[in-house]
Amino acid sequence: MPRNAIDITTDGHVHTRLCHHARGEMEEYVQAAVAAGLKKIIFLEHYETGIDYFEATWLTEADFVYYHGEGRRLAEKYQGIIEIGTGVEVGANPEHLPEAVDFLGKFNWERIGLSYHYLKTDEGYVNMVSRRPASIALMERIGVENVAAAYFDGLKKALAVLPSDVVCHLDAVMRHCPTFSFSENDFARTVEILALMREKDVALEVNTSGFALRGEPFPSLRLLKEAQRLGVRLVAGSDAHRPEDVGRYFDQLAELVG
Repeated sequence: MPRNAIDITTDGHVHTRLCHHARGEMEEYVQAAVAAGLKKIIFLEHYETGIDYFEATWLTEADFVYYHGEGRRLAEKYQGIIEIGTGVEVGANPEHLPEAVDFLGKFNWERIGLSYHYLKTDEGYVNMVSRRPASIALMERIGVENVAAAYFDGLKKALAVLPSDVVCHLDAVMRHCPTFSFSENDFARTVEILALMREKDVALEVNTSGFALRGEPFPSLRLLKEAQRLGVRLVAGSDAHRPEDVGRYFDQLAELVG
């Protein structure tokens, strides 16, 4: 497959009820992927470290033991029908990167996705992709430009340290914040990250959850074109949080990034 092509037969970013903010068992997602005609599904459950937040939107180590065991069971059950992989979406926390490296070494992962959700502030941690009014208000008090700068800086630091295979939903920061718009400074910071990804051979996720929110994936078409120009590999992910979301909008990707 050409470097800039994208495989729309594999959904590489799927969550389940294990992360506490999705619904459905792992097998329900596998069945949905089979029904959608996919050849492969990769679960990408959340891992965070050092985050003090009022709710846990990630798995514990014990959860990951169950998760990998269920993944092996399903891979055996559906052998010859669909490939199944268990991966992880590791959250960047610039103050706790060594702990994340240690954790990642405890399991064999089909894919390690890198994202950045929780920013440490003077008022506690804030989820930068949350739709909660309190989270949005806090980011606006800090200043959306400051949040964006911290997001891209933290993501870049994590990318340099964590053994990542792919960066997830690259420009989704503050996606629910009405006062934030992606600036030229943000674009320049993102291009720096794309250049580092190309240097480290880390792929860029084309996250189709963006279609429902803004009519194009995460990242934007402009950033996808820049990634292609730089020679960054592209992979497809639905970021499904319901079985029916598996493979959503994949039919639009071949033309979009072709």
